[in-house]
Amino acid sequence: LGMFEWGGISVDPNREVAIANPMALPFVSKLIPRGPGNPMEQPKDAKGTGTESGIQPQYGVPYGVTLNPFLSPFGLPCKQPAWGYISALDLKTNEVVWKKRIGTPQDSMPFPMPVPVPFNMGMPMLGGPISTAGNVLFIAATADNYLRAYNMSNGEKLWQGRLPAGGQATPMTYEVNGKQYVVISAGGHGSFGTKMGDYIVAYALPDDVK
Repeated sequence: LGMFEWGGISVDPNREVAIANPMALPFVSKLIPRGPGNPMEQPKDAKGTGTESGIQPQYGVPYGVTLNPFLSPFGLPCKQPAWGYISALDLKTNEVVWKKRIGTPQDSMPFPMPVPVPFNMGMPMLGGPISTAGNVLFIAATADNYLRAYNMSNGEKLWQGRLPAGGQATPMTYEVNGKQYVVISAGGHGSFGTKMGDYIVAYALPDDVK
């Protein structure tokens, strides 16, 4: 399938299916020796323990580390697309039930050029999926600022909604007075290059839809 990032997977225990969003994009890690700007110990006045970009500190060991996609001098990945998928795995047979590209270059072209028709290229992601009892999965994660819904049985895309900023997060769902909501944090991500924001966005079906 590829590698999985921190967003994790979603498991439907009743259908015995795992939903995952693997990436097929090589990354390069580089160890950085200690020195100016890369201290061994955390500064006493620090308000956090890491950064989204630059050197990841790894305090207490001899090296920090940088982690970046394997890109050409033009800023393009050194591997052909697709780079991101949404997929379902049968937990009884370990077989891939379906696997489809997810994500367009609409908001993440390497050069500032318009994309008249967003096409399903399969883009890198940060964030994970959720599955529901209604056989629908939800995922944002891609760099094109959409939350999407898929049929868990066959991977058919049922809906997508535009987010006001990058949705590099895992959605959640909850119920209030018999009505189900899906909510996601749309805050963007610095090193991922998506639009920054400070939003919590909730969705629900109209009251007249059963």
